Amino acid sequence: MNEVMQAILNRRSIRAFTGQHIEREELQQIIDAAVYAPSAKNGQSWHFTVVRNREKIEELSAAVGAALERDGYNMYSPDTIILVGADRDNPHGQLDTGCAMENIFLAAYSLGIGSVWINQLKGICDEPEIRAVLTKLGMPENELVWGVAALGYPAKETPVKPRREGTVNIVE
Repeated sequence: MNEVMQAILNRRSIRAFTGQHIEREELQQIIDAAVYAPSAKNGQSWHFTVVRNREKIEELSAAVGAALERDGYNMYSPDTIILVGADRDNPHGQLDTGCAMENIFLAAYSLGIGSVWINQLKGICDEPEIRAVLTKLGMPENELVWGVAALGYPAKETPVKPRREGTVNIVE
């Protein structure tokens, strides 16, 4: 089996990270994979805000936790997060950013870096307390956060979960 298929079949969402810092070169490879994702009409409509400062990640996590009324919410304490956004008026924003997120996850996996999709921000990114933090992080006001990639080195293995039956219909 080729390396791409191995990555697709073996990558898992990681929800426990070590404190090890991701090297800049590895992070750049992940970002490169994101910007080479497919996009509608090759519009490349996304915007990536990479946060490597743990205090700033904790500040955003606290704001999200307060908005969701979830004490202790911490995005699984990652080393780095990538906020993936697109202009709120872009009809392809969700799909374009979804492709970029998948490239982020597969690239991270190929480097031995764990990842998990944090999806809560899309529905709450315009709440004033959260938007204030996003603005401080450099996320443009006109953008929705379609997803957050939390990245770090896995603290433990994540077991394979079985795939659901009946999700494929082949017509010949």
